[in-house]
Amino acid sequence: MGILYIVPTPIGNLKDITIRSLEVLKSVDTIYCEDTRHSKILMNEYDIRASLKSFHKFNERSRIDEIIALLDKKDIAIISDAGTPGISDPCSLLVEEARSLNKKIITLPGATAFVPALVSSGLDTSRFLFVGFLSQKKGERLRTLEDLKEVKSTIIFYESPHHINETLKDMLDVFGNRNISIAREISKIYEEHISTDIKTAVDMDFRGELVIVVEGAKEIKKDFRLHVDHFRSMGMSNKDILKEVLKLDREFKRNEVYQYLVENKHE
Repeated sequence: MGILYIVPTPIGNLKDITIRSLEVLKSVDTIYCEDTRHSKILMNEYDIRASLKSFHKFNERSRIDEIIALLDKKDIAIISDAGTPGISDPCSLLVEEARSLNKKIITLPGATAFVPALVSSGLDTSRFLFVGFLSQKKGERLRTLEDLKEVKSTIIFYESPHHINETLKDMLDVFGNRNISIAREISKIYEEHISTDIKTAVDMDFRGELVIVVEGAKEIKKDFRLHVDHFRSMGMSNKDILKEVLKLDREFKRNEVYQYLVENKHE
């Protein structure tokens, strides 16, 4: 039984491909790719002689049975035009089917655009959510952004230069103004990382393939002081105020409320 290899390819500079990826691509007879003309450039650069067959979002379903049948006899490699197949590119349906049939799948590590965009952004990298492309339909896009509004992790989107300004306007409406980093043309000659905020970026001109890295929602610290002042205006004692404030919200800390009461006595 053959192995289904998921092979990342360069997102810009052809030298970004790994030695292992080259070894796999040279070892298989057939490589399925999004655009055979585009992939031929990589094949010629590294003298890879495998047969190229198209595998894209419009024919993924119809190609699955063919690929599964070939896996009974030999190894197959899947590549996309750039980056890792399955990350905003075709492949997930094939992997799902291959898994259900207990086929052996090996995904090689390698290029993907959102990782360098995130690391170069200067935003929090400890927790992040990768979203990929938003819908081009405004209603669906707004609903997705509403679902993400309270996410505290850094959020990563892919976008084209044709839709980015409209997308940024919707982000401003839903998220409010936040810090963002926009990476363009990663690993290419004109690579650029722009650190700004959503409001400023809305009117900027962008070209090339884009990654938008957005600051997560800020945690709003609940303020007990207004409650303390309210109960004081009612003539309550510090002891009773402390008791009532702590009842209002479990997140209020006893020692912080008590300290505020002591430090802000009635004149």
